[in-house]
Amino acid sequence: MRLSVLSPWLAAALVAAPASAAPAKARDTSFAAHQAFLAVLDAVNARWFGQAYQGITSVQVQGSLGITLSGAAVNRKVDQLSRGQLQSHSQGGQANLQLAGTYFADGDFRTNLTGDFGNLLYARRGDRGFLYSKDLNAYTTRVDLPDADAPLTWMSWFQQVINEIKAVYVTGNTFKARLAGDESVGGHTLQRIVFDAPTSPWDAQRREQSMAQSLGFWKRGHLEILADKTTHMPERMDFRNEEQGVHTRMDFTYGNGDHLQAVTVTNRSRGFEGPGWLHVAYGADGRMSHVDGELSSKDKRISFSLSLSWSSRLTVADIAALPPAGAARRGKEELETQLGISLAGQIFNLQRQGLNLRSVSVSPQ
Repeated sequence: MRLSVLSPWLAAALVAAPASAAPAKARDTSFAAHQAFLAVLDAVNARWFGQAYQGITSVQVQGSLGITLSGAAVNRKVDQLSRGQLQSHSQGGQANLQLAGTYFADGDFRTNLTGDFGNLLYARRGDRGFLYSKDLNAYTTRVDLPDADAPLTWMSWFQQVINEIKAVYVTGNTFKARLAGDESVGGHTLQRIVFDAPTSPWDAQRREQSMAQSLGFWKRGHLEILADKTTHMPERMDFRNEEQGVHTRMDFTYGNGDHLQAVTVTNRSRGFEGPGWLHVAYGADGRMSHVDGELSSKDKRISFSLSLSWSSRLTVADIAALPPAGAARRGKEELETQLGISLAGQIFNLQRQGLNLRSVSVSPQ
């Protein structure tokens, strides 16, 4: 533990104490931080998810995702890439995606995706399924298998997500944890919990990385949680990962029963500095019925709107599907490579139009 994060009187006490006292104090502080964070995760699981999803086995999702770029962003990118040798008068660019799918907690699903990234039908029941591309008129029956320990209900599914966070931040050895004092806001006492796992610095020249690196950005970095000391509900979360260029703050607002109602985002991530928001609506059953969100910067906007319908009555027979007659059967690697190249082309086009994203590698890692 660095002395710079300690109050002056505690720093002086550590200097005067026997050499073994500092490690012992660090262990005590780390344990207290872990216990405080466990209380936060348990509160989130109980009040955001919990009993409302007991016995619920499936959810139907319908909605849209959109990416919009202004002409100014495109023009600046052209100027940057050509070092001022070319001029652009773009009106901007956008990509839109429509989603309609049914997802079971145990991993069975059927998803229809349509839009600027192509038209796909992806389905799996047990260990059988297929991925079909309307644009390529081709499909593969080699699909990823569900997890061996897949839960049967969505209440258990949410619990597994919480357990994965616990495994990384609490029981794992990657992060160092500590408490960083209390503060009073609106008559409530808030406790600050801090986790540190240093990363490499940002490399602006690196443009490609594996999918695991992209999705696992939260497994290293610096996390600060500000939580109500009585209810243990998180009020604010600040996370940064220098290597991935991620730096985001989230402020949480709650409704009846401590249901998450809204998240206000302050984003300082590289290439997407700006505000964002998330709104959650609930049905009379206490389950999420609609989720809307948006992340904006000066010249870019990513938005989504999803309707959710939960059920305990649907069966796998309700998602039965077959590839269309006449479609060509392909090997998994062949079809995924073609789809990856098509997707990469769309992403590269958005990058040329000003969207700063690291490309996901289409080659095996």
